[in-house]
Amino acid sequence: MSDAARGDVLEDQIDQWRGFVSRRRAISPADVEEMEDHLRERIADLGANGLDAEEAFLVAVKRMGNLDEVSREFAREHSHRLWKQLVLVPEAEDGAGGLSRWRELGVVLACALGAGLAVKLLFTSVDGEIAQIRNIAFVVLPFLAGWFAWKRRVTWRTCAAVAAVAAVPALAVNLYPFEATPGPFPSPGMTAVLAFTHAPVLLWLLVGVLHTGGHWRSHERRMDFVRFMGELVIYLALIMLGSVVLVGLTFAVLALVDVDLEPFFEDWLLPFGLPGALLVAAWLVEAKKSVVENIAPVLTRVFTPLALLMLAADLVALLVDGPLTTVDRDLLILMDAILVLVLFLLLYSISARDPMARAGVFDWLQLALVGAALAVDAVALTAMLTRIAEFGFTANKTAALGLNLVLLVHLVWSAWLMVGFVRGTRPFAAIERWQTAYLPVYAVWAGLVVLVFPPLFGFA
Repeated sequence: MSDAARGDVLEDQIDQWRGFVSRRRAISPADVEEMEDHLRERIADLGANGLDAEEAFLVAVKRMGNLDEVSREFAREHSHRLWKQLVLVPEAEDGAGGLSRWRELGVVLACALGAGLAVKLLFTSVDGEIAQIRNIAFVVLPFLAGWFAWKRRVTWRTCAAVAAVAAVPALAVNLYPFEATPGPFPSPGMTAVLAFTHAPVLLWLLVGVLHTGGHWRSHERRMDFVRFMGELVIYLALIMLGSVVLVGLTFAVLALVDVDLEPFFEDWLLPFGLPGALLVAAWLVEAKKSVVENIAPVLTRVFTPLALLMLAADLVALLVDGPLTTVDRDLLILMDAILVLVLFLLLYSISARDPMARAGVFDWLQLALVGAALAVDAVALTAMLTRIAEFGFTANKTAALGLNLVLLVHLVWSAWLMVGFVRGTRPFAAIERWQTAYLPVYAVWAGLVVLVFPPLFGFA
């Protein structure tokens, strides 16, 4: 179908929607015009993200349904057409749209193959398990970043800038003179472990710059990247669980005939399967985004009350565990992990919420969750400061303290904005913008841990 024909079909669909809305007495002609302007803006945004005209129209109408009951009725009456868009690759008669999807799938598979070859080359050319692990993110994520750059048509200047920034932590983790722990079985020191674990975080946020198409200052594009991360984790978990079942059954069957698959599994399946799963999961998220309701925000509705109960139990455990100087260090690390989980629950629930809807019971529940998280954070922070005052600074304690402070600022201001929203003195958009505006802080913190902490603590 030509571009002109698709444009005519889109105009016919918009005319049908406008006629449907105009028949409602409560909607004035001026309101219809305003709603149509909003609809066309949404269609243009969705089209820029890769949806074809019909998909963009259907999704835009569905989203408009969150703002207006009449439009929601129209979306319900035509929802059966939306499910026809759920095929992964359109049939041949879909024309240029189908060819575009096939081409995109081909590029994804090529990137997955390239990532697998890069991992295989890393495992065969680099000696030492530690050296392999610390570099695996640097050989896999560039292929995901390259696919985003191709899909979003990112300029070469932006790609070069992102690559230059990514090269800095790559050089640091490989060239810094990290010291190993003494003993018969030396292992990486704490500054090395911190650098290895924080470098992928920094690299992942750089991938997010390309996911936004280079428009990293846009709050909307940053929130899209947040949504992408949540959906990616779920798709990747499902792919991995299914793969474990299939591989386990295959091992069991072939073991009955004395065929050992372990060499093939270690030499080929793992190097190609893991990066391939990441690329395919990312493609699935991008291919089906906004066509059905996102999964991650739905799960937040289930886990938010459970997380609130968990935080209450953790707070009691911290308070009754004796003097704060005796609090186990591993428990404090787990507290940071729990706070990160709370932050993700907050992010994904915000990403799916209708910004025009009034505050409800779930918003109060989220405020209680953030309040409980702040209470846990305050106790954990006090324990950290007490331990540091008694035993002094180390790389590990400083990293935990810094992460705690970064999370504290994020959660405190989120709580302040949420209080204003539930009281009706602030719009919900202020909460959403704060979440995306704060994301670069995590990139800066990860960069400090990777680049500054090793020389600051003597590479120990």
